[in-house]
Amino acid sequence: MKAVITVLGKDTVGILAKVSTECAAVGVNILEVTQSVLQGMFAMIMFVDISGCTVPFENLVDSLTETGENMGVKIHVMHEDIFNAMHKI
Repeated sequence: MKAVITVLGKDTVGILAKVSTECAAVGVNILEVTQSVLQGMFAMIMFVDISGCTVPFENLVDSLTETGENMGVKIHVMHEDIFNAMHKI
């Protein structure tokens, strides 16, 4: 099972490190990541494998949301099934 994690907010040191550390701590494997900084705004999309996640998906979402709030960025986690359903013709 896979998920998409997006991070948006003011660029600061360590955003990628904190999000990836949080993922690793619960067995989430990062498959692909892209990031950019546009006029001081940080934008990142991660495609992750959650099949080895040691916590329920809802707990992962809550934990990353809280991490984002503590860093001053918005973190959104979407299960692959929802992502695919949203983009299906």
